[in-house]
Amino acid sequence: MIQLSDLSRGMPAITPAFGEYLAQAGAVCLESQGHSQGKLLSVFGKHQGTFPLTWPPITDQMLRCLNDPEEATAHGAVGIAVLLTKKIIGYSVVERSRKGTGFDYWLGESNNDLFQSMARLEVLGIRKGDKASVKCRAKQKLRQTELSDVTSLPAHIVVVEFGQPTALMEAK
Repeated sequence: MIQLSDLSRGMPAITPAFGEYLAQAGAVCLESQGHSQGKLLSVFGKHQGTFPLTWPPITDQMLRCLNDPEEATAHGAVGIAVLLTKKIIGYSVVERSRKGTGFDYWLGESNNDLFQSMARLEVLGIRKGDKASVKCRAKQKLRQTELSDVTSLPAHIVVVEFGQPTALMEAK
């Protein structure tokens, strides 16, 4: 099970407040597509599985705050991606990457006090699209991470599509 409300506990590089915002963005995106609590998220690509999704109840204030569909989709996808990455790969977000690096977050083991970076994470959200568009965007994101290949660390790509919902997880 993927519980978006778990994000409100935070991670080494996600404050509880930001985690709650990510959960709210994911909730707005899922409900905008007509989904209800317990909807199954299908994961495909390098990692596969099916996970029931739960999220915080939607309020009018949340809808007004997350009225920009592009921003809500981007942040909702980050919320789902970091939870999937933690559940499937075992890594947490340990630091936000800077713009121009070709990826969004540094990943590592959250039980390591040094928060050593062990991998890179790039995330993309699509409000509604087919499997072909999800795969196409994942290929673009894989190419984008070439900017930071000099690190020699694995790059994980997660493309979250809210219409079905699905998540494509790839790695290099």
